[in-house]
Amino acid sequence: MSMLSVALPVAASSTPDIDVGGELLRVVLSLAGIVLLIFVAGLMSRRLQARQFTGGRRLRCLETLSVGTRERVLLLEADGKRLLIGVGTGGVRTLHVYDGVAPAVAAEPTPMPSFGEVLGRWRRR
Repeated sequence: MSMLSVALPVAASSTPDIDVGGELLRVVLSLAGIVLLIFVAGLMSRRLQARQFTGGRRLRCLETLSVGTRERVLLLEADGKRLLIGVGTGGVRTLHVYDGVAPAVAAEPTPMPSFGEVLGRWRRR
């Protein structure tokens, strides 16, 4: 009998009390933190891609156009000259070298809409 009386208190004390509300709050806050980290990483990525490093760089890719599944046409600026380059599975080829001074850029392309704008448009539909 003494063996049974010792085993019962040990078994009863080994079951932990679970605070369901606290655990749920911890999970929700963890998920919100992860979503916030993803959002911040996306913003930082967009800002770093949009930044142009002009100091000391003599080569810039002005435009690219995909003309096939593996073929592209690139407009490059190198030392003030513009080059039209074809890139494909066979290699890289110069298609045309523009002579003279490069024309001034007319207007910047419209920036990508923010996530909030896209979400707002989606909600209106």
